[in-house]
Amino acid sequence: MGSIHLNQVARFCGGAPALITYQPAHAERVLLLPSLQVEKSKSKREKNEQGKRERKMGWIGETMDSIRSLQIRQVLNQAVSLGMIVTSALIIWKGLMCITGSESPVVVVLSGSMEPGFKRGDILFLHMSKDPIRAGEIVVFNVDGREIPIVHRVIKVHERQDTGEVDVLTKGDNNFGDDRLLYAHGQLWLQKHHIMGRAVGFLPYVGWVTIIMTEKPIIKYVLIGALGLLVITSKE
Repeated sequence: MGSIHLNQVARFCGGAPALITYQPAHAERVLLLPSLQVEKSKSKREKNEQGKRERKMGWIGETMDSIRSLQIRQVLNQAVSLGMIVTSALIIWKGLMCITGSESPVVVVLSGSMEPGFKRGDILFLHMSKDPIRAGEIVVFNVDGREIPIVHRVIKVHERQDTGEVDVLTKGDNNFGDDRLLYAHGQLWLQKHHIMGRAVGFLPYVGWVTIIMTEKPIIKYVLIGALGLLVITSKE
């Protein structure tokens, strides 16, 4: 209808027929539809990509949480293992104390006062029985006011007539005089409660590790820290 009306107008005006096509008002809307479809397609792709990124980030987050949980469990397991090692060592030490009857079953020689029999760095194994101590035995004893025990030989024994208890006098094999200068002020004899045990065996030079750690505490702390770190970080 629209195109016939325009040709008639052209003839009336004396002009040649014009090839004019009527374009309805809704044509513009029709031309916009592909653009809308492209925008919808892009929006859909963007949503899909965003969904993929979110799923990927969620998977990464879950993986990191799993790794953290696994690391925490591993650290706890290694800490428990370290605690069991320390506990086992304490149990063994207490067991040795019960078996030997000595409060310190193993000691390290720190000086050369017992050379040539025992040298610095030797480890001594102690045993304390109910038998009375005799002259010539090597004993480890504590002195009032001194923190470090001493290992020397018994040179004299004094038995009390009223109680029957035995007191002893000691001396280092490499020393000129007896140990009365090392005892507490006014003390002439060692009593039974001073004696930690008799030496019944030894290992040469093994105690040097203890001497080095005692004289240089930083080495002891480094070794303990390294051992603890090794146990915690090691894999089963």
